[in-house]
Amino acid sequence: MNIEVLKRLKNAGLLSEQAPNMGFVGTGSYALNKIISGDYTKGIPVGMITQFHGEASTAKTVFATHILKEAQEKGYYTMLVDSENAYNPEFAAHLGIDPKKLIYAAPETLEDCFQVIEDAVVAIRETDPDTPIVVAYDSIAVSPSKAEYEAENYEGNNMQGAVRAKSTGACLRKINPLMRKYKVALVIINQIRNKVGVMYGSPDTMAAGGKSLEYYLGVNLKCISNKTSDLIKDDNKKVLGIQGKVRNTKNKVSVPFRECEFELVYNEGLNAYAGILPQLLTDGVIKQTGSWYSFGDFKFQKKQFNEGFLTDEVFSELRKEIGL
Repeated sequence: MNIEVLKRLKNAGLLSEQAPNMGFVGTGSYALNKIISGDYTKGIPVGMITQFHGEASTAKTVFATHILKEAQEKGYYTMLVDSENAYNPEFAAHLGIDPKKLIYAAPETLEDCFQVIEDAVVAIRETDPDTPIVVAYDSIAVSPSKAEYEAENYEGNNMQGAVRAKSTGACLRKINPLMRKYKVALVIINQIRNKVGVMYGSPDTMAAGGKSLEYYLGVNLKCISNKTSDLIKDDNKKVLGIQGKVRNTKNKVSVPFRECEFELVYNEGLNAYAGILPQLLTDGVIKQTGSWYSFGDFKFQKKQFNEGFLTDEVFSELRKEIGL
């Protein structure tokens, strides 16, 4: 390779000189970390856009909160763009968020949300060129475009969706190059709507972003939880939380089209080990015979695993096997 030629190029270099990855941020769920990154201890990638989408009350915001918490524990900059104006500071603090280290913004329009993200990233990089930045945008589905916001009345028209999708595409084209350049992990929360009149196939469609958003995503995750059968209850049938699945529908850092289980207990947050057991089976780390599981000569049952996997000494070799 002619070095003199490379010196004359302003916006190009060798692929070998590019960092293979810029690090990862945990999600609060070891099983979800695994299906995203291929490693139980990693998570969402820095330098890319990750989306959590799903119906209401499927733990989307909780996942984003755990990601911000993990980022703060790593010493990263954290930012929340709250277009829903519904973020609960007390619950966030209960899950481990330090409000004194969280940059908070509540812009009124879609364009303003992306602008405040860019302004914050550029401002941070003027004083700190290296520490990763993690931004959660909750949610893109709620943010109106400037055209919608500045309309004189509340009457919609058939072109509003197209105008909004066009605005989203323009914002993404501008913000996407900053992700890798400035070591930013952007987590976007989105919602699902149902298309009217669909008789065959899934009626689900994204509430915002049009087709453009899917192209810019490094990781796309769908949160699924049934409002009746997936409720977690105590012996007195009091609701304690929800359980469900996260399905990986796009992945640029590992194998896509995998899914894992999750559990959310309302007064505690995500159950870190939920979903690990079936994942270990899928990976062939453990084997199952009836209600018994085995790791080498060590045998155990599901209840024992759930109660002591992260703390019990008898599981130390199994934890070491998967890097925990």
